[in-house]
Amino acid sequence: MKTQTRSLSQLVDEQLKKWQGATVERKSVKAKPGPVITISREPGTGGSEIARRLAEKLKMDLVGAQIIQKIAESANMSAKVIESLDEKEVSRRDDWLSSLFETRHLWVDDYLHHLTKVIGTFGSQGNMIIVGRGAQYILPPQDTFRLRFIAPMETKIQNVMRSSGSTKEDAKKYIIKTDSDRRAYLRKYFNADVTDPSHYDMVVNTGKIGINGTVETVAAAFTLWKQMRRSSA
Repeated sequence: MKTQTRSLSQLVDEQLKKWQGATVERKSVKAKPGPVITISREPGTGGSEIARRLAEKLKMDLVGAQIIQKIAESANMSAKVIESLDEKEVSRRDDWLSSLFETRHLWVDDYLHHLTKVIGTFGSQGNMIIVGRGAQYILPPQDTFRLRFIAPMETKIQNVMRSSGSTKEDAKKYIIKTDSDRRAYLRKYFNADVTDPSHYDMVVNTGKIGINGTVETVAAAFTLWKQMRRSSA
């Protein structure tokens, strides 16, 4: 585990230097890595399903929950402990987090450091779709197609009810709480308003065009964006 963690740290440190304009030699790289798609989504918009379909259609790798495990490896801590530092109940956990950071020697800045390392490593490999975790604020915008999915509340409620079998009331509570947790997470760690459209290259209302329409629209826009990116390079 120590060897894997050290290797991960070396890869990320090299990538961060490249982003900062330092001259770093590439090792055994035949071509520049492809761009990355980041996905931010309101709960109930179908974001996870859209991400899966996009990955299949565009032949890209999909990264989501794996990030938590990689952070755990980088921090040399269990995935369960690291997961507790993620999007859940930010506003109510500060007191016990302070105790956790002191006893485990993991501070808030360290969490961001590990998160940046992990997402940076995935980003450096290219041809990835990264869901959540504030990746849109970490990766360089010139190499990242940043997506945001929204939908009317009624659409989100129906989607959650259909996928989870919950009642309308429970589905609405889930949406409101999850959305609040995600907003708090991004405010706390990135000082960012996740709803600000200027943070994205494309915002799609999935309630208007559906899952299939969103996949086709995003795929077409991403292909055009890649062409423009290559022509301006």
